[in-house]
Amino acid sequence: MLNKLSESIYYLSNQNDKDRPTLGLVCGDQYSLVIDGGNSVQHAKDFLQEISRLNVPPVKYLAITHAHWDHFLGMNEFNATIIVNRLTHQLINVWRNYSYDDYSLNEYVKSNKMSSHCMEIIQNEIPMRDSFKLNTPDIIFEHSLQIDLGNKICILERIRSTHTDDSTIVYIPDEKTIFLGDSAYGTITNSLFHFKQALLLLMIQDIQKYDADHFLLGHESICDLDEMDVFWRELISCSRAVTSTSLDCAIETFEKDHQRTPNENEMFFLKAFVNDQRLKSKQG
Repeated sequence: MLNKLSESIYYLSNQNDKDRPTLGLVCGDQYSLVIDGGNSVQHAKDFLQEISRLNVPPVKYLAITHAHWDHFLGMNEFNATIIVNRLTHQLINVWRNYSYDDYSLNEYVKSNKMSSHCMEIIQNEIPMRDSFKLNTPDIIFEHSLQIDLGNKICILERIRSTHTDDSTIVYIPDEKTIFLGDSAYGTITNSLFHFKQALLLLMIQDIQKYDADHFLLGHESICDLDEMDVFWRELISCSRAVTSTSLDCAIETFEKDHQRTPNENEMFFLKAFVNDQRLKSKQG
């Protein structure tokens, strides 16, 4: 079931048990824009079925926020102009050259090119896999792009991100709404979950320059400004407490700075920033 944020914005909530991220719909007077293509053919079809129940303009554009499989494998179903930034285009091209038969999928899992869960979803939710091939994106932009849906402007921008190097956000100025995709999350490198400490403040700066009251995230659905401010404050305070590969030192610094023990979220962030320090120390 679609959630209605305004007369012009709807979203399909994330389903983490199925690795399904939030999908967005922005409607102008003439056209509609979909944000992210879903993790499979079935995910996209479920979204399109919900859209068909609305009296909205036809979907003309599909913006992909980044090149992680759960955000683009369903993109063919929308019969829309696909928009990506240049790096996302390069990364999706790798998947365009994949074969999706069982043997090939198993080989990709063995070589860590995809997860076993991704393989299972492809096998269960993408029919005609022997002939499946991702469409080529139609519009490729460098840094930013403005789309007019008819009295409804959408601004797409590639931002600096702790999640991926190719993160695109979609901002709708008159709605004060921003779709962040997964840009505000951490990432996994060498089996370690971490937030890229060097990019944290730059990412927050890129996002906060937009006047937004509503934030749609890939795996939390929707947050308001107060919730995002808490998220940013916790991330920043934890990042400042981490200057080495020692979690004990990080906790000690945090407790000294705040005169209290870290809460559950803060402990998670502290561990993630310590992991980032560990990864950097190995690179050095």
